[in-house]
Amino acid sequence: MQRQKSILSFFRKPSQDDQSSSTSYTEMLQRSRLAPLPTRQHNPNSSSRDETSLFPILKDVKTEEITGTETPPEKLPRQVRFLADDNTIPSPFSNIMHKLVKKEDPESFNHRNQSNNGSFSCYSISNKVDGSQGLPEQGTPSRQSSKDIASKFNGNYDQWDPLHSESSPDKFVPETPAMRPLVSRLKRIQEDCYVGDRRDSLFPDINKKVKVQDSRTRNNTHEDLPETVNSKFEWLKPSLIRDADGRRPSDVLYDKKTLYIPPDDLKKMTASQKQYWSVKCQYMDVVLFFKVGKFYELYELDAEIGHKELDWKMTHSGVGKCRQVGISESGIDDAVQKLIARGYKVGRMEQVETSVQAKARGSTAVIQRKLVNVLTPSTTIDGNMGPDAVHLLALKEGNCGLEKGSTVYGFAFLDCATLKFWVGSIRDDAASAGLGALLMQVSPKEVIYEIRGLSNEAHKALKKYASAGSAAFQMNPVLPGTYFVDASEVRKLIQSKEYFKGSCKSWASALDGVIHTDLATCALGGLIDHLSRLMLDDALHNGDIFPYEVYKSCLRMDGQTLVNLEIFSNNSDGGSSGTLYKYLDSCVTSSGKRLLRSWICHPLKNVGEINDRLNMVEGLMRHPEITLVITQYLRRLPDLERLLGRVKASVGSSAALLLPFVGEKELKQRVRIFGLLVKGLRIGVDLLMILHKEEQRILSLSKVLNLPLLSGNNGLDELLTQLEVAVNGDFPNYKQDHDLEDSDAEKLSILVESFARNVGQWSQVIHALNCVDVLQSFTILANSSAGSICRPSFVSSDASSMILSQETRGPILKCKGLWHPYAVGENGGALVPNDIYLGEDTTGYHPRTLLLTGPNMGGKSTLLRATCIAVILAQLGSYVPCEMCVLSPVDIIFTRLGATDRIMSGESTFFVECTETASVLQNATQDSLVLLDELGRGTSTFDGYAIAYSVFRHLVEKVHCRLLFATHYHPLTKEFSSHPHVSLQHMACSFKMRTGSNFNSDQELVFLYQLTSGACPESYGLQVALMAGIPKHVVEVASNASQVMKMTIGENFRLSEGRSEFSTLHEEWLKTLLAISQISDSSINEDASDTLLCLWHELKSSYRLEEQ
Repeated sequence: MQRQKSILSFFRKPSQDDQSSSTSYTEMLQRSRLAPLPTRQHNPNSSSRDETSLFPILKDVKTEEITGTETPPEKLPRQVRFLADDNTIPSPFSNIMHKLVKKEDPESFNHRNQSNNGSFSCYSISNKVDGSQGLPEQGTPSRQSSKDIASKFNGNYDQWDPLHSESSPDKFVPETPAMRPLVSRLKRIQEDCYVGDRRDSLFPDINKKVKVQDSRTRNNTHEDLPETVNSKFEWLKPSLIRDADGRRPSDVLYDKKTLYIPPDDLKKMTASQKQYWSVKCQYMDVVLFFKVGKFYELYELDAEIGHKELDWKMTHSGVGKCRQVGISESGIDDAVQKLIARGYKVGRMEQVETSVQAKARGSTAVIQRKLVNVLTPSTTIDGNMGPDAVHLLALKEGNCGLEKGSTVYGFAFLDCATLKFWVGSIRDDAASAGLGALLMQVSPKEVIYEIRGLSNEAHKALKKYASAGSAAFQMNPVLPGTYFVDASEVRKLIQSKEYFKGSCKSWASALDGVIHTDLATCALGGLIDHLSRLMLDDALHNGDIFPYEVYKSCLRMDGQTLVNLEIFSNNSDGGSSGTLYKYLDSCVTSSGKRLLRSWICHPLKNVGEINDRLNMVEGLMRHPEITLVITQYLRRLPDLERLLGRVKASVGSSAALLLPFVGEKELKQRVRIFGLLVKGLRIGVDLLMILHKEEQRILSLSKVLNLPLLSGNNGLDELLTQLEVAVNGDFPNYKQDHDLEDSDAEKLSILVESFARNVGQWSQVIHALNCVDVLQSFTILANSSAGSICRPSFVSSDASSMILSQETRGPILKCKGLWHPYAVGENGGALVPNDIYLGEDTTGYHPRTLLLTGPNMGGKSTLLRATCIAVILAQLGSYVPCEMCVLSPVDIIFTRLGATDRIMSGESTFFVECTETASVLQNATQDSLVLLDELGRGTSTFDGYAIAYSVFRHLVEKVHCRLLFATHYHPLTKEFSSHPHVSLQHMACSFKMRTGSNFNSDQELVFLYQLTSGACPESYGLQVALMAGIPKHVVEVASNASQVMKMTIGENFRLSEGRSEFSTLHEEWLKTLLAISQISDSSINEDASDTLLCLWHELKSSYRLEEQ
C-alpha cells in the first residue's frame, strides 16, 4: 500500500518553479548515485533522489562515483496523449498507469489531497531498511530517523546531519506530477500544448528544454511571492521579518544585513541548522552557500535567488518543505561569478574538517563549518574582470567649521585586485563639483556611507554620477555608529590589528598629507570595518596605502566637466565610443589602460614634467623600430599589477590552505599565480634593460620611468634569475595542473616571503612598464593621425608671470588649424581646421575672450570641445591635433554645455545652468579656461539675456580668464563689439533660396563649420526647424511672427546698436575720468593713474589701427 501511494505521486502536475529551472541538482545526484529500482523498469529521465538537503544513500543500493560534472540539464518532459471521441486513444495517464501494482480509488486520492489543503509532501521510493517505517508526521522533528538514515549514507557525504529539523521520509521516488498541486485536466493539456507561440503542435520537441517563467521572476526581491509559499519559518515571512534589533523594514534604521530569530526556534534547530542560521542571520544581504559533502547548497531566500537567477531547480526538503537548490563542487566558481556579475554578494561556508576528524570528536559530532570569504562586485578578484579598475569607496561628510555652502568629504577606497588603498579629503561647494570629480575619477563599483550621514546635495550628486558612466554603482548605506567610528578608535584598531604592515609606506604617512585628517581616518575606518565583515583581513594586513588628491597639482576638471567633454563615457548611450579615453587608448596591457585613465584624470601643470613626456614620445616617433620592440614585449605580459596584488595577499595567509577539499585547489592557484608573475617580470625587466640602453636616443626616459637598479650584484635582474630557477625547479608544471606534494606549501611560502622583501622595487618596475605602455600609445596616436598634428609649446611659468604683470596681457592659447580628433561632421567626415587665438604673446595682441555666434548645428559646441581636448592632450604630454599649438598651462577647465534637467532631484534646466555657472564664477582664475554654451536659454528671453550679459561681463572684466562664450543672444555682439578684450567670431554657413519659395525661412542651409570673423546676423532657426521635420505651413507662420517680433524688440536694442563703437569698458573708464577730474592732482591715487594710463593706451592703439 505504501508503494502504491508513492507511485501515485506520478499524477502530480509540475509546479512553475520546477518548470522554470534549466538545471536539476537533485536529478544529477540521482543519475550519479542511485541504481535502478528492482521492482520496475528504470526511467533515466526521472529523478530518484529525495528532494531534501542532506539525503541518505542506502548501502544496499548500487552507486556511481560523481565525476565532477556540472548540474545536468532538465529532465525530458512528459509526452501526453489526449482523449478523443473514440476509445482507441488512451487517457493522459494511461502511459504510467500500467506501472501501478494496485490502483487507488480516485475518490480516496482526492480526499487525501483535500485533507492536506491541496499541498503534497515530497515522498520518495526506496528499498525498505530495518523493516517497514511509517512516515513521520509533518512538522515533527525526528533525530532518530535522521541518524538511522545517516548510517546508510554514501561516502560522498562524510558525516550526515540534517540541516532541517524535520526527518527525511524513508522512501525515494522520482519527481512526478502527483507531487505537484492539483490542476484541472483541461488546464494541464493547454499548458502542455501551448508553450510560447508554438500552437501548431500537440507534441513539443522533447529534446528541447521548455522554460515557462515570467520575466518578473528575475527581480532580486522575494517579497512578491505569497507568504504561504515563501518559507515555512514564520520569522522569514515579509509581514513578520525583523532585523537583529527587532526593527521592521519600514523603520528608517532597519538593518537589512541582520535577521531576528526567536530564541525558542533557535533551540529547536539541529546542530547543522544552527551552523547555517547563526551565520545567515548576520549576513542577510549575502547569498550564502553551505558546503555539504561535495555539494554547495542554498536555502530559503537564497534558494529563491538561485532558482530565479541561475534557473536551478528548487526542491522542498522533508515534510517541512524547506526550500533549497544546490550545485556540485565543480560548478561553484562559475555560479559565484554569475551571481556577482548580477550584483549579488556571495559567501561560502566551508567544511573545516573531514568526516574522520569529526568522528574522532565523537560518534554524534557534526562536521564543523565556518564562513571563509564573502565576494562582492566591488571586491572580486577572479573571473573576467576586464581591464578597468574595480573600486570600493567609503564616504564621510563633515563641515569642519567652514562657511555656509561649503562642506568637506573624507574618503577611502580600495582596488582589491591590486591590493591598493587610497585615503584623502576634498573641500566642496554647494554644486558638489568636487564630489562629482571624485566619483568620476574613482568610478566606484560600490559606495559605503552612513544612513543620514550625507546631505541632500551629496545624495543628488551620487544619483547624478551613478548614471553618468557606463555602469551604475551600488549604494550601501550602513547604520550610524557601526562602521564610521571616531578617528581615534580607528587609529587604535589599525595598530592593534597590525593593518597595513605590508605597505611600502606606513599608514600614518599616508594620512599626513591629508588636510582633514580626522574625517579621512573616519572614512578609512568605515572601509576597514566593511572589509573585516567580508573576511578580507589579508587585504588589510598586506595592502599598500597611499594619499589621494582629487586635484593634485594638475589641470583641474570637476565632475560636470568630465561629463560635458565626454572624457570617459559619451552622453548618448554611456559607452566609450566617441570619448577622449577611447581616442587615446592604444595600450597593450590592462595595467597600462588603468594608468592612462589616471593620467587623463590628472593632466600635468608643471611644464618640465610635460616636456619630459613629450621628449619621450618624440624619441619613439623618430625610432619606430624601438616602438615595434616595445609592442612585442608588452603583448607577452600578463596583468602584472593584479598578479602582484594576489601574491601580496597570500603573504602570511595559510588558513585557506588548511581547508579540506578546498586547500589543494587554493594552493595550485597560488603556485600558478606566482609562476606567472615571475615569468612576466622577466619579460618586463628585459624590456626595461633594452630601453635603458637606448636612453641616448630617447630623451627624458629615465626621468619619466624612474627605474630602480636593474643590473649589477644587487640588481633586480640577479634576484629575478634566482626566483626563476627556484620556480622552474620546484614547480615545473605550474601553468598546467601541477601535482602537489606535501612540502609545496612550505616551498611556496619561502619563495613568496623572499619576493616580498623587494615588493617596492617590483612595484616600480610594473609602474615603469605601464608608463612605457601609455607613452607608446601616444606615439601610435601621433603616427596614425588622420590630420595635422604637432608637439605643443608651453610658455614657462617665469615668462608667464612677466606677461601677467601687464594689465593688457594675460595667459595665451593659440591653435592654428585645430580640428576635433574624433568628431565626425555631416560633411562626410572631412576635417575642417580652425584657428583659435586667445591672449597675447611676443608676436602680437589678441583678445582673450571669444564671443561665438552662428546657426544651430553649425559646429559651435564642437569647436568649444575641440579647444578643451587640445589643452588636455597638451598637458597630458601628447601631440595635439593642429598645425601649431602655443599655450601657457591651464589650471582649471570649466564647461557649461548643453541643456539638461534633473527631474528626480527637482532641478529645472535653468537651475542646472545657474548652478554650474555659479561654480565657474566662484572658482575661476586668470589661468582658467572657461567654456559657456548658450547660457540663459532655460528661462525667459529677457531674464536669460540679462544673466548671460552679466556673467559674460564679469568674466571678461573681473576674472580675465581665457573664455569661449557661445550664444544666440545677438544683442550681446552689439554690446561688446568694440570691447578691447572681446573678439567676435561666428561659424560660417551658406544658403540659397529654393525654387518657388516666397519666404526667407524656406532656404537650403549649408553648414561650412568654418570659424569666421564678425558676428553672425542670425541663428537660422527656421531652416533648422524645416530640417528637423516641422511642417512647412507651421514654419511659414513662424517666419511671419519672427519678422513682427524683430521689428518690435529691435526698438529696445537700438541703443545697443548706437553704442557699437563705445564698449562697456570705455564707459567705466569715462566715468572714472570724469570722477578724477573733479579733484586735485595731489589726490589722484595709484588706481586712478592706472586707469588714465589704460585709456591712453587704448586711444593710441585705436589711432594705430586707423593708420594701418
